[in-house]
Amino acid sequence: MAQKDGTMTEGLSRYRCLTSNQLKAVAILAMVIDHTAVTFLPATHSALWILRFFGRMAAPMMCFFIAEGFYHTSNLKKYMGRLLLMAVISHVPYNLLFRLPLLEFWKGTDVMFSLFFGLVALAAVKTEGLSTWKRCFAVIVCCLLAYSSDWNYIAVLWIVGFGLFHGKMGKQMAVFSAVSALYLLQAFHHHMAGPFFWRFGIFLVFLLLPFYSGKRGRKSNLMKWGFYWFYPVHLLILYLLSVILY
Repeated sequence: MAQKDGTMTEGLSRYRCLTSNQLKAVAILAMVIDHTAVTFLPATHSALWILRFFGRMAAPMMCFFIAEGFYHTSNLKKYMGRLLLMAVISHVPYNLLFRLPLLEFWKGTDVMFSLFFGLVALAAVKTEGLSTWKRCFAVIVCCLLAYSSDWNYIAVLWIVGFGLFHGKMGKQMAVFSAVSALYLLQAFHHHMAGPFFWRFGIFLVFLLLPFYSGKRGRKSNLMKWGFYWFYPVHLLILYLLSVILY
């Protein structure tokens, strides 16, 4: 039975006990684990791949809440502006940490750009009056623009999928799985070194997202802006620590 507060309608509502604030906190923790492991553990260390396995859940959860934000924001343009601003700010610490050229965006940049283009693609898909081919074209363009950023077109397609089937967890997870197959195939395309199993960590979201209550939790500017600012700040801290230690 549908609920007036906008919670999801599938399954038994009593099991949906996690707020977006709680799930975002889990995503942040997973992201820190992933980036810390990459920064301080050698590629030959088995602990690196185990930690990265758990860290993989961060990106799909972030994409899920970008799509959620599309439906809950009161000002879509400001929402897009915040994401774009944080993407530009995060570029420098991200590229410093991962030893990428600062002035060559096309060679690599942060995930915030992928999230931004994913939001733009979702907005285009949900725009009334646009023909199907224009919507598809907008998604393709956003995927191409996100190609050099972390999680690239995978994040764009996740966001579009989560947004298209908002409130329908079963369909959201089905689309998520289909897009995730592309992510798994990327390892073969790029001839990535190291074990393959850690990429399957993205599917850990199956243990969390179905319990999402559809509620935000305690409202505060700290939670609102903290989720954005934590990303570039923690990258900068990790970079400075790596410089000091090594």
